[in-house]
Amino acid sequence: RYLLEQDFPGMRIGPEPTTDSFIAVMYGETEGNVPGNALVVDPKKPFRKLGRFGNAFLNRFMCSQLPNEVLKSISIIDSPGILSGEKQRISRGYDFCQVLQWFAERVDRIILLFDAHKLDISDEFSEAIKSFRGQDDKIRVVLNKADQVDTQQLMRVYGALMWSLGKVIDTPEVLRVYIGSFWAHPLRNTDNRRLFEAEAQDLFKDIQSLPQKAAVRKLNDLIKRARLAKVHAYIISYLKKEMPSVFGKENKKKELINKLPEIYIQLQREYHISAGDFPEVKKMQEQLENCDFTKFHSLKPKLIETVDNMLANKIASLMNLIRQEESNMPTEMVHGGAFDGTMAGPFGHGYGEGAKEGADEEEWVVAKDKPAYDEIFYTLSPINGKISGISAKKEMVTSKLPNSVLGKIWKLADCDGDGMLDDEEFALAKHLIKIKLDGYELPGTLPSHLVPPSHRKPFQTAE
Repeated sequence: RYLLEQDFPGMRIGPEPTTDSFIAVMYGETEGNVPGNALVVDPKKPFRKLGRFGNAFLNRFMCSQLPNEVLKSISIIDSPGILSGEKQRISRGYDFCQVLQWFAERVDRIILLFDAHKLDISDEFSEAIKSFRGQDDKIRVVLNKADQVDTQQLMRVYGALMWSLGKVIDTPEVLRVYIGSFWAHPLRNTDNRRLFEAEAQDLFKDIQSLPQKAAVRKLNDLIKRARLAKVHAYIISYLKKEMPSVFGKENKKKELINKLPEIYIQLQREYHISAGDFPEVKKMQEQLENCDFTKFHSLKPKLIETVDNMLANKIASLMNLIRQEESNMPTEMVHGGAFDGTMAGPFGHGYGEGAKEGADEEEWVVAKDKPAYDEIFYTLSPINGKISGISAKKEMVTSKLPNSVLGKIWKLADCDGDGMLDDEEFALAKHLIKIKLDGYELPGTLPSHLVPPSHRKPFQTAE
């Protein structure tokens, strides 16, 4: 709702448990709903394989179409709200985690939404997050309603969230958490306004980069599937080879299923396969229970060679083709909705702050602090109205900024490139030091509004 900046058909948002359906929010010329059963038989939509989850799921699945600019670039799957307690888990009537896993394998980004007031991860939420195993690179976490707590509480809430996530997601890396208040109402607590704005911008950049990376992500998934298929071939052919030709087939089958972890280790050593390429043992054992091992195929080395050749050579040429296409095509970005409100104008991120301060003013922004800078300047014994690099360095190093940063400031401040600073250039250097000490980034080149008045005409003609 926040990203689209408009309601979509079937949407219900409230503090009580609301959405109990999977809603695919997609672009359409006219606004409307398509129910799940009709959706899985539509050849134009990518949901045909969801039919295997049965009627109980399809009755809780729908596509919501509307003519929104954001949806021209991305589609959004809104999953049902997750409740704590046993009742919710039992009464769904379909395998909730299996459906989540199906979507997780096919989407570009998974966003887990947490509320600053409700941080506990219920059993079902824990199971849901575990179903995203293997898709960790797609997961982002949003800590919403962060404006409802003050800075001290927010620090504790963030710590508690990271602790809770650490118990559920088994990765050594810390997940990226975006903190903010993602709705269009006034902030209740404005202490962290700048933090929320910066975090929202980071999240928007992450989402906006998705259309560009979609082709590479699909290729990445293809490689994952190819490696998994190759490993499956090794496992299946091994089980086939171990089966007796006449008697004791059922007992041998049970023995092989129990020995599956040992078989994995044996195959790893024999074919030099990484442990991470193997399917999950427990899941594989469950699936093998219903299989007839005698109908499995023997290993076909030629097919394995074909897969190896694809991974070694074909994928590299595909990667080059994608790069060429990307360089020839215009950069595709997500537009519309909340994405347009922050791109330009005085409410753009960082506008009027740091190096951008004073961009709209006629007077040189450094002038207001120049009398104080002039006092320091004249204590450094200027000759013919200028101080040498050595004198400037003595003053500039008192800021305790590293030499690499001070070197950049010197380049920006020495407008005429004569290796000396006049009073205006020195004031500019002090202003740039102040920008850096306030926590802002330095510009790559000096913006026109920061150029000292006495250097403006020659500076512009030289350019």
